[in-house]
Amino acid sequence: MLGHHYTHSFLETAVASVNAGCNLELSYGMRNNVFMHIPQALAMGNITLQMLRDRVRPLFYTRMRLGEFDPPAMNPYSSLDLSVVQSPEHRNLSLEAAVKSFVLLKNMRGTLPLRARDLSGQRLAVVGPFADNPRVLFGDYAPVPEPQYIYTPRRGLEMLGANVSFAPGCSEPRCQRYSRAELVKVVGTANVVLVCLGTGVDVETEAKDRSDLSLPGHQLELLQDAVQ
Repeated sequence: MLGHHYTHSFLETAVASVNAGCNLELSYGMRNNVFMHIPQALAMGNITLQMLRDRVRPLFYTRMRLGEFDPPAMNPYSSLDLSVVQSPEHRNLSLEAAVKSFVLLKNMRGTLPLRARDLSGQRLAVVGPFADNPRVLFGDYAPVPEPQYIYTPRRGLEMLGANVSFAPGCSEPRCQRYSRAELVKVVGTANVVLVCLGTGVDVETEAKDRSDLSLPGHQLELLQDAVQ
């Protein structure tokens, strides 16, 4: 709020936040936190003790349910690791969620859907910096799962029985170094070409905004070469 000039000081921010119902602050790495000014706001009468109790109650109720104040041996969540989080049951649930969600696509010439039975014997080219790089597939504030659990576009398509060839063209989203010869070689012999482009946290994230929506680096050139 202070950074967006909605308030003019941490004290004013603390008062506005508590009055608005906020009971949790993200202030990692800050020595002077907004919530440290709550005692001053209380002393000045800008907020009341009952208001603080109302804000704190649901926060600590949730923390108690999560077992944060219990000995580790009593907390069932302490034994969870990636083998549980990335269990087949959880991964199947994630797959179901992905299948039941939707994206709007322009389906020219009846290209979609791509069915596994129709791809047998077909040559697929998967190109672009997002085609087979697990690291760049997650946005800001995302967890960091182990690469073995991540299905990149290339890895997923290879499971369909098609003849898949791959060329990143450039190794990272900024795409400063682009190998056109590598891309053309793979695309030229393919029946179907999938171009995987984007930005990722390397290019845009919180506090790293862009002034336009253009593709970074040589990505547009990569797309044009793939189409041609």
